[in-house]
Amino acid sequence: MPARLSPSRHLRVGRSKSGLGLFARTPIKKGTFIIRYRGKKIRTEDTEVMDTRYLFEINNRWTIDGSTRSNLARYINHACRPNAEVYFVKHVIKIRAIKNIKPDDEITYHYGRNYVDAFIKAVGCKCKFCATKRAKLRALKRKRKRRARRAG
Repeated sequence: MPARLSPSRHLRVGRSKSGLGLFARTPIKKGTFIIRYRGKKIRTEDTEVMDTRYLFEINNRWTIDGSTRSNLARYINHACRPNAEVYFVKHVIKIRAIKNIKPDDEITYHYGRNYVDAFIKAVGCKCKFCATKRAKLRALKRKRKRRARRAG
């Protein structure tokens, strides 16, 4: 059975490129349970009128309102190449490491294609992978412009 972490000893909330994020204080091995996404279980149909950004849909009937500050998992940001994943045990949302995580690494998971398409795509993904990809594309464009100026 994978190890379990004590959130206060092994995790911290800190600044990230996406605002606040959840970071490892200590090494976390692949397969380790990291944290549970906590909050009030509500009917998914009732979320239509709610003004909160920490809703985690379990299924088409139930959603967790994770807006309470004691829910440290709400600080986990999206990444296209994450180091953690979500899994469900009945109606409990858990997050585990899918890679070894070093101290001070931000803990991330993929929010899912529907969420990305609806909320992230329009503003641009800020995860490390996408930011690096954008930087490489900008560098390539600058290089091509310099070559074109020299040639023309």
